[in-house]
Amino acid sequence: MAEIYVSTDVETDGPIPGPHSMLSFGSAAYLADKTLVDTFSANLETLEGAAGHPSTMKWWQSQPVAWEACRMDLQEPAVAMQAYLKWLKALPGRPVFVSYPVAFDFMFVCWYLHRFTGENPFSHSALDIKTMAMVMLGKEYRQSTKRNMPRHWFDDLPHTHLALDDAIEQGALFCNMMQELDDE
Repeated sequence: MAEIYVSTDVETDGPIPGPHSMLSFGSAAYLADKTLVDTFSANLETLEGAAGHPSTMKWWQSQPVAWEACRMDLQEPAVAMQAYLKWLKALPGRPVFVSYPVAFDFMFVCWYLHRFTGENPFSHSALDIKTMAMVMLGKEYRQSTKRNMPRHWFDDLPHTHLALDDAIEQGALFCNMMQELDDE
């Protein structure tokens, strides 16, 4: 079974899961040729006993549209994660988590999957777009930011801090980078 690249973005109210909540997440499942197979997104109720981190909540004040969007149509985390698990298992390939930065997004999704479903179909398969850019650009990691990436890697897609929008945008970026590697 071929790999399917599940570009995922999360929006949270703090730096780590448990004391803080994942507010929303979106995933866009791509084939290596940039075919968008399917998407999934959910806005989540906050965890019982969790609280927003002061610096994260201050950042949210600068993003009122995204904040409002991620607080609509809330689902219980257990319900949303069970639906997400079912969606992942129905994809036509072995899921590989893709994100920018992967350490943050994967930490939340992995924790929520284990907490609310008891499993994680990604296992430990997670790719970091920024690390991939570091290798491709021959730059140090902290210099491998989007502003230092070539414009032809980007499609004309918005980065809105709405989880699904950002997952689609970053998935296209990843596929464009993979295509450049294949062309070399």
